[in-house]
Amino acid sequence: MNSLGFDKPNRDTKIVVAMSGGVDSSVVACLLKEQGYDVIGITLQLYDMGDALKKKNACCAGTDIYDAKKVAEKFDFPHYILNYQNLFKESVIDDFADSYLQGETPIPCVKCNQSVKFRDLLKVARDLGADALATGHYVDREIEKDGKTKLLKAFDDSKDQSYFLFATTQEQLDFLRFPLGKNTKEETRKQAQRLGLEIANKPDSQDICFVPNGDYAAVIRRHRPTAFREGNLVHIETKKVLGKHSGIINFTLGQRRGIGIAYPEPLYVVKIEPKENIVFVGEEKFLQNRKFKIRDLNWLANDIDISQKISVKVRLRSNHEEENATIKIGENGEVEVEMNSLTRAITPGQACVIYQDSRVLGGGWITREIE
Repeated sequence: MNSLGFDKPNRDTKIVVAMSGGVDSSVVACLLKEQGYDVIGITLQLYDMGDALKKKNACCAGTDIYDAKKVAEKFDFPHYILNYQNLFKESVIDDFADSYLQGETPIPCVKCNQSVKFRDLLKVARDLGADALATGHYVDREIEKDGKTKLLKAFDDSKDQSYFLFATTQEQLDFLRFPLGKNTKEETRKQAQRLGLEIANKPDSQDICFVPNGDYAAVIRRHRPTAFREGNLVHIETKKVLGKHSGIINFTLGQRRGIGIAYPEPLYVVKIEPKENIVFVGEEKFLQNRKFKIRDLNWLANDIDISQKISVKVRLRSNHEEENATIKIGENGEVEVEMNSLTRAITPGQACVIYQDSRVLGGGWITREIE
């Protein structure tokens, strides 16, 4: 059994590596090549090259494609660039814009993994006759005695990316490999230096890859030019109109700055109603909730009895710590979540990822049904 779990020599094991042009995926490709695997690198062109070249520190941008190609040439393995602009726009950018119009705060990185990378790219890897698709994500996997694959958090909590991979299906998980799951970022950079990679000290990608300078409103204006309708700013308790807004897409739950209202107490965005085009504001106490629902559940723990309530930990944002909660999965797959304590700014459109210890049980999308 080789290091990737196949009962054959490394040289007879074909691995497609998703190469973003960053340090992590480049190290994965080079380490596997060094170990004698039959490596093929694939880089995705996801959006307009003109825009990509303007943005630094973004994955799948123009310079990143060039960096990935140089790594493949240096280590002498095939490298292909696939133009997925149309697929990316349909599956990720359009969804991103529409989610904001629905009063939600989307996570495009999850949608990208769920569709373009782990659906379409995985199919390409299979078509190439690959045994597995390897990525540079900091997440781990483990094979159980029954042959099922568990998804686990990375060894390095500070780099763990399991929140962004909760939508990975069991079938995809069986085919995927995450060689950096037990690494720290420092160890990965040391490997890059040892391998002689010019990008060993390249900064990590930041923010959303297709949003130049973090200006998501400009992206939405470009793709949904009619989205900026003026509406009312209303106090959640008194229902009094306190002012006007220039479009609900300019607001996210919990926001304090930029509301533009003079009021005796600090006000926060506490609810967004897209149909009425209203942004509700209120004091801090109105951001505290305990119960909510999630939709489109991806459940990876078939060994757990879901007919009963389950005590778990949940993460409601990528940069939040896990919190204790109880979940109840309904027959239709809808999940009721009850936090053990009041929780601030439970945000529709964000993911609720469900854990037991280091294991990812699954997750889904927070709906607008929040109590």
